[in-house]
Amino acid sequence: MLIASWNINSLKARLDHVTTYLKDESPDVLMVQELKGLDFPHQTFEALGYQSAAVTQKAYNGVAAFSKTPLKIIHESLPGNETDEQARYLEFETANLRLINIYAPNGNPVDTDKFTYKLGWLGRLYNRLKTLREDNIPFAIGGDFNIIPEDKDCYDPKAWEDDALFRAESRAAFRKLLHLGLTDAFRSFHSEAGHYTFWDYQAGAWPKDHGIRIDHFLLSPEIATRLKTCRIDKAPRGRDKPSDHTPILIDLDLL
Repeated sequence: MLIASWNINSLKARLDHVTTYLKDESPDVLMVQELKGLDFPHQTFEALGYQSAAVTQKAYNGVAAFSKTPLKIIHESLPGNETDEQARYLEFETANLRLINIYAPNGNPVDTDKFTYKLGWLGRLYNRLKTLREDNIPFAIGGDFNIIPEDKDCYDPKAWEDDALFRAESRAAFRKLLHLGLTDAFRSFHSEAGHYTFWDYQAGAWPKDHGIRIDHFLLSPEIATRLKTCRIDKAPRGRDKPSDHTPILIDLDLL
């Protein structure tokens, strides 16, 4: 079962990129983040053989999932704060697999309530995943975590040391998720530095390969034992008018 995650940085601006990816790569499930709008063309994806579900927000955020098999929605917001209206979380089941799609807060500037919100949101995420572990529900969570876990996940750690994505508090929150017994799928196959999922549009970051790894898949133990491969697909980042992120994919043996 091939599952992909991709921050597309506006569905309206990159609808053709998404439909082309579904046609060419044919993942069983594609989870996307940062839709940036309320409109969502379900019929476009149905015509390609995909059921879809989306949590949208005017101008900002937004997450969606496309699946070749029926979708059962579990949660359209992260439990723990009923007043939070930001569209950042979609938990669903498809093909008897629990999947979670997230677009975690950026958190910058760090001296504002945006960083406080980021850490609070990550705390709620920990609580939700802890509940799933305690209830013995296997799951895979993927998306834009907006966290650079280690120095080797960044082309220049010094340049990012004061950024919310690389602050000690953010990295500690990521480690806390791993301490639930979760597996960083990409690191299961690639321990070396120099693998990235995001390159800024500025300062020639893409041609210079000045990137960071902030898009991840974390797997509960039952799912981790079924992991065949995990890879970053850099090709979409090199196309015309791309997202600043590129897809990350896992292949699971669920037979």
